Amino acid sequence: MANKLQVEAIKTGTVIDHIPAGQGIKILKQLHLVDLKEKITVGFNLPSKDLELKDLIKVENRLFTEAEANQLSLFAPSATINVIENYVVKSKFNMSIPEVVEAVFDCPNSNCISHTEPVNSYFTVKQKANDVQMKCKYCEKSFSKDIVAGI
Repeated sequence: MANKLQVEAIKTGTVIDHIPAGQGIKILKQLHLVDLKEKITVGFNLPSKDLELKDLIKVENRLFTEAEANQLSLFAPSATINVIENYVVKSKFNMSIPEVVEAVFDCPNSNCISHTEPVNSYFTVKQKANDVQMKCKYCEKSFSKDIVAGI
């Protein structure tokens, strides 16, 4: 019988699975998950059929908002989010990179009018090779997702 790594089941919360290896730490930082007072279980570089290696994050008593899902999809577009209630997966959905991200990140360009005018930030999102580029609606400059996210 093969040895298996077992991770405790959660009663209520969110499981983010199929995160590309190395992206889990970025998600923890970007979504400020470490600041929560809830139990978080994290696995790095776990074996995966689809990705070779993957990261996994379980957050108890926390259901993700649409804005958080948009942020998450930038770092892990192939991730799966499982919403758990009473130890059962109530809903499961796959992430995809959004076409637009609004009111989530500040524009890295300090001269952008979004810093001085009462407008929400607004980026169009494009996949380019192994990177995701975000173009600001106001200053029309493009940045890597890591620069926009401040990581």
